[in-house]
Amino acid sequence: MRGGTSKGVFFKLSDLPAAAQTPGAARDRLLLRVIGSPDPYAKQIDGMGGATSSTSKSVIVGPATEPGHDVDYLFGQVSIDSAFVDWSGNCGNLSAAVGPFAIASGLIAADKLPRDGIATIRIWQANINKTIIAHVPMTNGEVQETGDFELDGVTLSVVSEDPAIWRKLFTDFTDWADRHDLSAAARTFALNLFCWPESNRAGIFWAPTDG
Repeated sequence: MRGGTSKGVFFKLSDLPAAAQTPGAARDRLLLRVIGSPDPYAKQIDGMGGATSSTSKSVIVGPATEPGHDVDYLFGQVSIDSAFVDWSGNCGNLSAAVGPFAIASGLIAADKLPRDGIATIRIWQANINKTIIAHVPMTNGEVQETGDFELDGVTLSVVSEDPAIWRKLFTDFTDWADRHDLSAAARTFALNLFCWPESNRAGIFWAPTDG
């Protein structure tokens, strides 16, 4: 699934094998195998990774364990050439895809979702214990996947041969840094296209993977 200019393999926590539903070696082995690491040739031919740091990523989304949130979100940066998954940080790009994935995976109660309009999804970023609020556009009861935003760095469209056109999705990162030093928080995100210090809001963009 694509988020901004990154791509990762997304998992619903309950879909993982029992041994991989908790942190540890079994989970890491599974993700390494799915992504295709370690690969001494740095190609990830035997996996779903794209052989770059921005495409060798994994995400696990599950029911919220933190009060006041809708889902938990874990991010794993998978090494390409070594058997290592880094759980120490967050990916700002893929943060934008967590809300749409949670909705599509049935993790959000139907009564929380508008048929048309904006669904507000409160996400607990479990790697670093922070809150992300995703504002996900909905049409006819489903996540809206198309729009009129063109994203630099993405070459293919989701729906046609036209230049890539996505739906803009705003994501709030709350309490990530002092409001007067939001730039420090912004540097932890792989992509931060817009930043409003007065609201701690970042404009990050999500699009489904084209095949």
